[in-house]
Amino acid sequence: MLAGGKGVRIGSELPKVLLQLQNKPLILHVLEGLNRAGIIYTIVVVGYRGEMVIEAIGKRARAVWQNEQLGTGHAVMQAEEELRSFNGRVIVACGDVPLIRPETFIGMVEASMEPDVKAVVLTMMKQDPTGYGRVIRGSRGNFQKIVEERDASPDEKKIREVNTGTYVFDREFLFRGLEEINTDNAQNEYYLPDALLYVIKTGHRVKVITLDDPIEGSGVNTRDELHNLEKYLREKNRTV
Repeated sequence: MLAGGKGVRIGSELPKVLLQLQNKPLILHVLEGLNRAGIIYTIVVVGYRGEMVIEAIGKRARAVWQNEQLGTGHAVMQAEEELRSFNGRVIVACGDVPLIRPETFIGMVEASMEPDVKAVVLTMMKQDPTGYGRVIRGSRGNFQKIVEERDASPDEKKIREVNTGTYVFDREFLFRGLEEINTDNAQNEYYLPDALLYVIKTGHRVKVITLDDPIEGSGVNTRDELHNLEKYLREKNRTV
């Protein structure tokens, strides 16, 4: 799980994943979702004020450090040693995307077992896609790539299907793909979605699963976004 960000736009000195949603840090919502999905071993990549994140997660997960903030791809690279002896599927989740349901994680893992599928990416449709990576598809609806907002052309910015930052990778293809990515982009960072290109290049498939309700895949980058999730959960609890 990626949990190294500071959250500049939200204006807090706390690591973003420790912001409270219904009196619980965002990251604990994600860890509980993974646990209910049957995931028994979780690695959390920490960075900004990482000691606070480590204290919050306790024994729920193992932490590794991203000492330099060089992008999402670089963050996942820090977990390679921990996963060296593991052969199977790896879920990559974001500590600031708190509402992914256990059933969604399970469905993604099941989809990753389909013939020739070596990665699954979770997407959603947003009325206002600003800030999210756009999902580029081919003429037959097949996945081609993800373009980050700062690198997107005017036409690409009109695309409403966006990346939630949640993936399942075959471990071998994940780290081989990360070996091939670079920082030739607007943010000079290692983008994790670029590792998906390796899957395609080797003749395998990237499967896309699109959420029915975009609230499930919504992240927290601003106070308004946090408020919207809080409001959604309050209303949901009233109807239960």
